[in-house]
Amino acid sequence: MSKSEHLATVMVNAFIDAVDSGVDLVPVVADSTSTAKISPFMKKFPGRVVNVGIAEQTLVGAAAGLALGGKIAVTCNAAPFLISRANEQIKVDICYNNTNVKLFGLNAGASYGPLASTHHSIDDISILRGFGNIEIYAPSCPLECRQIIDYALAHVGPVYIRLDGKALPELHDADYRFAPGNIDVLRRGRDIALVAMGSTVHEIVEAATQLAAQGIDASVISVPSIRPCNISQLLAALKNHRAVVSVEEHNINGGVGSLVAEVLAEAGCALPLRRLGIQDGEYAIAADRAATRARHKIDAAGVVNNARELLAARQ
Repeated sequence: MSKSEHLATVMVNAFIDAVDSGVDLVPVVADSTSTAKISPFMKKFPGRVVNVGIAEQTLVGAAAGLALGGKIAVTCNAAPFLISRANEQIKVDICYNNTNVKLFGLNAGASYGPLASTHHSIDDISILRGFGNIEIYAPSCPLECRQIIDYALAHVGPVYIRLDGKALPELHDADYRFAPGNIDVLRRGRDIALVAMGSTVHEIVEAATQLAAQGIDASVISVPSIRPCNISQLLAALKNHRAVVSVEEHNINGGVGSLVAEVLAEAGCALPLRRLGIQDGEYAIAADRAATRARHKIDAAGVVNNARELLAARQ
């Protein structure tokens, strides 16, 4: 397995390379320099980072102002605080006014583990899917993350990128090329389709390996591009299976499971779907990552058990 890398480190390296190449990029943080791992950027470009203090609404407003002044503004702070505390500013200052701001939601999902629900971001995708005029991405590994960031910095318009808080190993070889809208089929099977976004893609990769040892052939489908999403491409990848399981470290409402359900329903495709994530009416437990995923059945073992149950019900 390749060396793991924090996606925040990938982000900062992309920022450094962008400024080196002449991009007028300005990171805005909310006393989140440690979370953003932004120190190397600050050392190389002193005075270019704007720190507004613990004031997420000001963070988004300042980023919008910088963008209107011609800068490439990027916000770098924890996803739960960015999306919850600055909700109205994101809606109005960024989305409605179409400002060229790139929002980076760091330590998304239950990355903060024992710090509990106040620090968990299990609703960010659902909130932003309800806002118009913003592209939404959830990279699953370092190479994909870098390519998404490079695209976002070149794209004119609002973008949200959901970044996990733990180091992730590589899932792709050097030939991989991200394209906005495209889904990423990592493994093709005939029995069941496993679909995930972000770091939980690693769980379905492992689940597919375990299922193969039990004689079950699973497809592994990553959805790094939530909006835009190539619906016909996703539907084509889901069809011709006996069932579908979606997996996310996010509430089951409004995330990748909802996206899959919408695609299947609108196409009239009568495949049974089981959505795994934080269940309706629940919050992620206060625990380390492994315990959290096991409790909510979004680890590889939980995916395997649910896939077997769903297929058994189809016989």
